Amino acid sequence: MAGAICVIAGPNGAGKSTLLEVLAGTLTPSAGMVERRSASRAFVPQRTAVPATLPLTVRDLITVGAWGRTGAWGRLDRAARGAVDEAVGRLGLGALQRSPFDALSGGQRQRALLAQGLARGADVLLLDEPTTALDDDSAERILVAVRSEADRGAAVVCVSHDHALIEAADVVVRLEAGRVVSARRAVSPTPT
Repeated sequence: MAGAICVIAGPNGAGKSTLLEVLAGTLTPSAGMVERRSASRAFVPQRTAVPATLPLTVRDLITVGAWGRTGAWGRLDRAARGAVDEAVGRLGLGALQRSPFDALSGGQRQRALLAQGLARGADVLLLDEPTTALDDDSAERILVAVRSEADRGAAVVCVSHDHALIEAADVVVRLEAGRVVSARRAVSPTPT
């Protein structure tokens, strides 16, 4: 749903990450089909393995996200460079942008990977556990960035157990054993 945050919640093993991978197109469904109306998607997985031998700085990693604006290996125009700068700033990575990605803590890596997704400027942002194991400041930065993406019109889908993210969601879908057991829209406050 464009302009909204949808959180997929449920117990471990319910199929939340699998569903997100199917939506991202990185996993083929075992049955049925998926219709994707938007070609512009950014997927931020929960775990990533980056070899220590890959000479990639935080800024390099985020810049890869902007390739979606120009095509791989294309020159970044001013708008794409601005998107990278904005993503660095939004997630508080300015002091780390020249650091090797493999030298970051797990929470710093998560913020850098989300910044890469933001730099893409995609219509659909798919996030797997974006606030897991983060300190309060980092989790709040991610929550603000996620809301900002929805406010600009992106459809944001997050797998999460984070109560703050669930409370901020416009739609919450609960899975158990690979099946949807409930779905709810957030209730707008009644005007006074």
